[in-house]
Amino acid sequence: MNNEIVCIYYSRTGKTERTMREIAYALDCELAEVHDNVRRTGALGWLRCGLDAMRRRTRAISRVETARPLSDYKLVVLGTPVWAGRCSSVMRGLLKRRGYEMADVAYVITHGSEEAYRGIFDQMDQYLLKPHVADASLRPGSTGYIFWRDQFLKDCAGFAGVPLRPILEEEAAEANREAAASERPRVETPQNSETEQ
Repeated sequence: MNNEIVCIYYSRTGKTERTMREIAYALDCELAEVHDNVRRTGALGWLRCGLDAMRRRTRAISRVETARPLSDYKLVVLGTPVWAGRCSSVMRGLLKRRGYEMADVAYVITHGSEEAYRGIFDQMDQYLLKPHVADASLRPGSTGYIFWRDQFLKDCAGFAGVPLRPILEEEAAEANREAAASERPRVETPQNSETEQ
């Protein structure tokens, strides 16, 4: 396993998670999830997400379980959905609390519309010590998804000096199904959270 890169993501519906699993597989690196203790399911959860993003509100987030401190990775790849034209408030919370620890960062944003949302990358950079080194704006299921995902992977692998594993789409889909089936249900407790600073 490549220990130069870590992928960290937040996913409300599972689309960002699938994308980040593919990226972590191709880069042969560690994958970690971040979440907050806010109920974000259903129609009310969807509305809460949009309001939190528009107001730039963040809540306490879960601890990010990585093998090494974030500052030890050559590249940290952050994956987030787009909420109301902005980065998710969960990923914003991680950036606010831990962005200063990340030496070099790459972004993956996922969205359902045709818009590329390039301005989100600048929003996220506000919490880092220096600008990001690579980015991808992906619409899962679109015709350009694989092309742009693979271009992003080449950029990340080139930056970190690591080899890429080819993604066979059938294998990626099977790996995602197996990983989702093997995971235990998430139990969110207040003691697992990093508090607002």
